[in-house]
Amino acid sequence: MKKYILIIFTIIAAGFSVAAADDIPDDSLSYSWRVVQPLGLRERMPLDTLLYNYHKTAVPSSYSPAFATTGNQASVGKNMIFMQSNPMSDFFFRDAKQFWIPDIETMRFYNSRIPMTQLGYNTGGGREIAQDWLRMMFSGNLNKRTQIGAQLSYPYSKGSYNYQAAKGMVWGLSGSYTGDRYEFQGFFNAYNMLNKENGGITDDLYILDPAQLQGGVSSINAKSIPTNLTAAHSRVSGKQFYMNHRYKVGYWREEKDENDSIVSREYIPVSSFIWTFDYNSARHKFTNTSASEEESFWTNHYMSTAATTDKTSYSSMRNTVGVSLLEGFNKYAKAGLGAFLTHELRTYHQTDDTLAISGPDRPEGLTPYPFESRLKGKETQNLLYVGAQLVKQQGHLLNYEATASLGLIGPVAGEIKADGNVSTRIKLLGDTVTVKGYGHFSNTTAPYLMNNYISNHFAWMNDFGKTRRLRFGGILNLPHTGTHVDVGVENVQNHIYFGPDMLPVQNGGSVQVFSVQLQQNLRWRALNWENSLIYQKSSDDAVIPLPQFAVYSNLFLNFKVAKVLEVQMGVDMDYYTKYYAPGYQPATMAFYNQREIKCGNYPFMNAYANFKLSRARFFVLYSHLNQGLFGNDDYFSLPHYPLNPRRFQMGVIVDFMN
Repeated sequence: MKKYILIIFTIIAAGFSVAAADDIPDDSLSYSWRVVQPLGLRERMPLDTLLYNYHKTAVPSSYSPAFATTGNQASVGKNMIFMQSNPMSDFFFRDAKQFWIPDIETMRFYNSRIPMTQLGYNTGGGREIAQDWLRMMFSGNLNKRTQIGAQLSYPYSKGSYNYQAAKGMVWGLSGSYTGDRYEFQGFFNAYNMLNKENGGITDDLYILDPAQLQGGVSSINAKSIPTNLTAAHSRVSGKQFYMNHRYKVGYWREEKDENDSIVSREYIPVSSFIWTFDYNSARHKFTNTSASEEESFWTNHYMSTAATTDKTSYSSMRNTVGVSLLEGFNKYAKAGLGAFLTHELRTYHQTDDTLAISGPDRPEGLTPYPFESRLKGKETQNLLYVGAQLVKQQGHLLNYEATASLGLIGPVAGEIKADGNVSTRIKLLGDTVTVKGYGHFSNTTAPYLMNNYISNHFAWMNDFGKTRRLRFGGILNLPHTGTHVDVGVENVQNHIYFGPDMLPVQNGGSVQVFSVQLQQNLRWRALNWENSLIYQKSSDDAVIPLPQFAVYSNLFLNFKVAKVLEVQMGVDMDYYTKYYAPGYQPATMAFYNQREIKCGNYPFMNAYANFKLSRARFFVLYSHLNQGLFGNDDYFSLPHYPLNPRRFQMGVIVDFMN
């Protein structure tokens, strides 16, 4: 029934959008931007109104050509393309859900002459395996200086396998003001992500060769496959409140006519004073109510052998004050220069452990407490940084940006972070070629939870040293030929990761990762072939395991019907070579290195059709169409976690402008 509702909604929305199209000017969407830390600089971003590849929003594994996931939408995942992945955060539970959680990097602000609303809905699967995603985005200008916005995202998926359901609620409010002297941009985001944890299927043969387990019967219903866990849940929730204030000091530039009368006045800012407030909080809760599975799935039980309720929370309140000399206030000010001071207050709370750690008072059956003294349930850290920023954003030939900070007080004392990039555009054979270089150096303190953690099944007390990273590379972009090349190398010293025992470990040496990424788009009339090829090599794949080669290929036709309906119809594929994929531990939501099972060497193919009618976009998708066609059903991206079987899906998103 919901599919018919979706079709009716699409037709009605498309009809209204066509009827209103003539009343909407082409420049009704002026521009979009994101915030560049730490001083709140604005960087222009493209608007999401395109037709291409809209269907990929319905495929959980589409975040990268090599995505390690438990399979279900809105569940956990890890990008195995090293140069596209992020280092471990201060609250590592959130990392597994980062693709669904908004933050300062993904937040977008809009400036539009006409209020705009995007309303989208994806659906797929039958009643028992339904996969839905409702989302909304609104932005409107109260006047030419003031903007307000709101967003909502509600994914809900029952999963193709038992005890795999996942859902989430993400919502937020935003606003900005752009005046001659004062600028503001801020947002509040909240999220609550819940998923069942099934611990993977009990035997991979249910996917690889079900006939061995079913007396010669080769077909199997994915929902009938037994799983390791049936009563476990993980929840990650949190919120972020961000404000950036900028007061600009300058002078008025006046233009006069021949009678010496003032024709116009323009305020020219010379310097600015900045205050940024950023509050983050997050909570993780893991529960399991099956006593038998407690015993069979986990080795250690520090608090209870009957059930588990682990709770960990984190908060960070960061204040940054800065002053900057602005770029372009006269012909000699070719770049902007800023300095800043940041204070951060972090607080951690962990699972309450009131049991005796030794002696006759310790309950029978519990694992011996691994430390002589009890881990603290609460930790507060005061941190202080100082830094500087040099930026040039308005150059026609050369632009660059460099930011560096130094930790002064607290656990981050001596911590160094430096990022920079430089780009230029040159004319070559009638085309404008973009060349960009980038670099990064950091010497960072280990996250607190990597040194101190207590839960029912896992406990550790470490004294890890600082991790040093050095990355540099270059990007070449040739629009005329559809070519994009990114070559980079990174050296990681004292890398922290989860080892085969699912506990944190620090590598004592250095690991180098070399990467080449090539994007090549080919076109002949209506036929298009997009390819993204990635080669990456780790010098020690026991520490940083990576698929050596990954590819995303998309072959499609692009054409118009009756001059109004845009159509993109084709087949796409993700593929990566076999490697020792990380395992996944539900109790900590952590991906750990293992050397027993390889995953990969399996093409995941989708057939799709995307349509755009005025301001309505919709798609139909048959995902994983190649399941069972080529005699290889090894479609695991994590050990014991198969990807979704084939299914039909559809979706629509409408841009309302009113």
